[in-house]
Amino acid sequence: MKCPFCDSIEDKVLESREIDDGESIRRRRECLSCRGRFTSYERIEERPVLVIKRDGRREQFSRQKVLTGILRACEKRPVSLETMEAIVDEVEKALHREAGREVISSKVGELIMEKLHQIDKVAYIRFASVYRKFEHVSEFQREVEELTGRYLDVH
Repeated sequence: MKCPFCDSIEDKVLESREIDDGESIRRRRECLSCRGRFTSYERIEERPVLVIKRDGRREQFSRQKVLTGILRACEKRPVSLETMEAIVDEVEKALHREAGREVISSKVGELIMEKLHQIDKVAYIRFASVYRKFEHVSEFQREVEELTGRYLDVH
């Protein structure tokens, strides 16, 4: 493993433990050259899930792309990075459970919105506005009214 501090490939593992219900291994490492400590993760390599975009293109599912969208939606909101990463994990697991190896992008967006709706309503509206390409205030208003109606029905 290449040291992120000095680029040396000589290190030792200080600690290993399973995470994500045994689906990953987290390793704490120490560089033998500079003594810098860093963390690495090992995951099972699964067959890639291809996302079919609105224009018909196919691209490999990207955890980072999903996390970036969630980070933007949750900016300045009381949602921890751990919670956001958990959303990405749940979405990815749901996609891997699907029968096929291709999924339409709307399915990914709907899964993310479902999770955000449960966690933070403002982040949900922010994500929905980009995902659904809101162009008019009336679209925001309709979504907020629907959300408020759902909220009042629940409480």
